[in-house]
Amino acid sequence: MKKINLAIIASLFIGLALLIGSCTNTGKAPMKAKQIPLEDFFKNPEKTAYKISPNGTYYSYLAPYESRLNVFIQERGKEEATRITGETDRDIAGYFWPNDEQILYLKDDGGDENYKLYGVNIDGTNLMCFTDFEDVRTQIIDDLEDIPGEVIIGLNKRNPQVFDPYRLNLKTGEMEMLAENPGNIQGWMFDHDGKLRVAFAIVDGVNMSILYRETEQDEWKDVLTTSFKDNMMPHFFTFDNKNVIGTSNLERDKDVVVEFDIANGKEVKVLYENPDYDVSRVHYSKKRKVITSASYTSWKRERYFFDEETRQLFDRLNKELGDYELGISGSNKDETVFIVRTYSDRSLGAYYIYDKTTDKIDKIVDVSPWIDENEMAAVTPIEYKSRDGLTIHGYLTLPKGYTMETAKNLPVVVNPHGGPWHRDGWGFNPEIQFMANRGYAVFQMNFRGSTGYGKAFWEASFKKWGKEMQDDITDGTQWLIDKGIADPERIAIYGGSYGGYATLMGLVKEPNLYAAGVDYVGVSNMFTFMQTVPPYWKPMLDMFYEMIGDPKKDSLMLREVSPVFHADKIVAPLFVAQGRNDPRVNVDESDQMVEAMKARGVDVEYLVKDNEGHGFHNEENRFDFYRGMESFLSKHMGMAE
Repeated sequence: MKKINLAIIASLFIGLALLIGSCTNTGKAPMKAKQIPLEDFFKNPEKTAYKISPNGTYYSYLAPYESRLNVFIQERGKEEATRITGETDRDIAGYFWPNDEQILYLKDDGGDENYKLYGVNIDGTNLMCFTDFEDVRTQIIDDLEDIPGEVIIGLNKRNPQVFDPYRLNLKTGEMEMLAENPGNIQGWMFDHDGKLRVAFAIVDGVNMSILYRETEQDEWKDVLTTSFKDNMMPHFFTFDNKNVIGTSNLERDKDVVVEFDIANGKEVKVLYENPDYDVSRVHYSKKRKVITSASYTSWKRERYFFDEETRQLFDRLNKELGDYELGISGSNKDETVFIVRTYSDRSLGAYYIYDKTTDKIDKIVDVSPWIDENEMAAVTPIEYKSRDGLTIHGYLTLPKGYTMETAKNLPVVVNPHGGPWHRDGWGFNPEIQFMANRGYAVFQMNFRGSTGYGKAFWEASFKKWGKEMQDDITDGTQWLIDKGIADPERIAIYGGSYGGYATLMGLVKEPNLYAAGVDYVGVSNMFTFMQTVPPYWKPMLDMFYEMIGDPKKDSLMLREVSPVFHADKIVAPLFVAQGRNDPRVNVDESDQMVEAMKARGVDVEYLVKDNEGHGFHNEENRFDFYRGMESFLSKHMGMAE
């Protein structure tokens, strides 16, 4: 079942994985590792996003065709593969098997995020666009695993601000609207029989309600209303379609796994809780009809097993592949054949097929075979205290060959994540490794508001943009200086989305701390930002006002934390990158900032891509951005030869 997470429904950005790497020696010049070509870090993977057909006969994957990721199909046991899509303007954003004969995929135009849904037969015939509507965004609500000829999609075709659910016939392309969104519904949920039974609504702008009906002929009734700060999120129905399994932080700080009496709006029992971290996902076996595991993130992903068979499956995989972290990305309908993905902080890993009937694990492909993990840098979890006593967790990537004990006076790139209601995690990130290879250390921190650490830590960020949230970044930077790791004269700050905003505010609030800044699709003006959000965010504006600030009631505060009004305080050189079609952070956000900087005569470089949105996805644009950033940082961090 697809689900909507109400606890972060008001998130303003998808956290971008804009993470920069590490390294240098204790002298003035960095220790030079074997320099790896920039393109090796940022080109499309050789093959990725493997999935298996419901009958287990074929597997599919994304691979480059004319520099764009397209879908390929390969029969198990055979060498040849068939490319079944030919997109050349934009990567396919995502795809899945709705049945054994078709592939469905999503693609937008130039980064506008108005995704259209396409279908194609597995032999490449009968390509069709099911949702070819202008300025309309398609959502996948439920893939209806047990109904192979249909899926449930959401469209904001009738009203740009809200999504109506439609049942789509994959043979004929006919769509049936299942309910008309009255304007406040933010998500829909179906039972195991494909019946629409649950809806999630905004009430009075800042309260959330769960609506329920016993059958599709019954009227909706409100079974639970809470503040948006409190979360009871159903993930799937119990296997008798009566109660639901979900995660909840009602009357507690952390999200825990619960069984919930959906008809009466009451918690039945807690199934699993972790005292330190939110549980984010719950998994189940559709065939065996049992809950299998729950997952949460400490410094890396961890699992709790409800089911002994699932525990044994992971024990078997770890026995052979345990030098790496691993996850199961899919299985056939009989749950006898599994696609397994490995990874680490130094490797994008590989894909494997595990056949349970033969107990055999076969490697399919290395994702990026041109990357030598022995040349990559380790990503180390760290923690420090904020000035007001919060524990802030994060990661430090040091140059290959350095340790926390031997790293001294390194040039550092401070890299706050996007979101801001998101978090950084452990694993391979090409930005980190690229910058590590170029002689920098990179510092990532999960400042207050980062998700996964409980309700109180999340709420500590409300109306704290540019204030305590920024102080957490500054405190971490100072921690690096105090430990002797960072060279105080060679610290840059770089981030995307909210991280871009934090970059600008860092240069404003701490003009003498950073030698340079790189702002990637970041907010500069809190007023214009909230005026130009996508239409489907507008029902959540009251939440935004409570989380960020009300443009009228909090106008003085918002002006105080809008970097564009304080360009006169910035003395460090700035590099700005922006997509022209960005629906989240309008290009005007970057235009304003660049104009204000140029008016003051401050060194500013500006890169705009006309065919991109919220982040650069086309391969050639990624190359341009990272070339520009590499040159900019080298120039202003004293790293040039």
